Amino acid sequence: MQNHFPSYASLAQSRRSIRGFLPTPVPQALLEQLLQTARQAPSGANLQPGRFWALQGEARERVSVALCEAVRTQQPPREEYDYFPQPMPMQLRKRQVAAAQALYRSLGIARGDAAARAQQFEHNYRFFDAPVALLVTIERAFGSGGFMDLGMCLHGLLMAAHAEGLGACAIGALASYPEIVRRELGLPDSEIVVCGVALGWPDPEAPGNQTRTEREPLAQYFQVLS
Repeated sequence: MQNHFPSYASLAQSRRSIRGFLPTPVPQALLEQLLQTARQAPSGANLQPGRFWALQGEARERVSVALCEAVRTQQPPREEYDYFPQPMPMQLRKRQVAAAQALYRSLGIARGDAAARAQQFEHNYRFFDAPVALLVTIERAFGSGGFMDLGMCLHGLLMAAHAEGLGACAIGALASYPEIVRRELGLPDSEIVVCGVALGWPDPEAPGNQTRTEREPLAQYFQVLS
């Protein structure tokens, strides 16, 4: 029997971070289906760490306004977990710069246009105006393995959304101001802010959705030992 479903390889190769969305709502039933699919990810001892919070209405606006204000007033970030290596090795810094250049180039933002770049960065805190804004947290008691399991779950969510014709973008910038996020949403201190996720139907006319980043060749990260 012929298989009409796309292969995982084709889905993975065609997925990209989506930062421009149509205003069309995402049905609640579909969002719940995506999250249930994502939760099928591997999990050590089946602990299934992490929580997803859907931000709507006043709660979403409140946290977005507070985070944008923090950036505009240059409040120092207070991340609760390390994402980037310190110091950043040059080969990784080059990848980071190349990814940023690819995005700004697609948006038509000049290299020296600091104001336009700052304005674009604030879109992170408005979840790129996506119909669905998710906050992802993990219980503070979990160790590093919990982050690994949650990462696999997040990947499952992004891939499940892509398979349904939706687009999504994980937003690490939300972790820069965890105290603000918890305060505005009334979350307990026991929840570490991991990231946000913007999710919805991709806008085919949005320039930023054309951004593609390169992956390292296999030889850079795979070796056979014998």
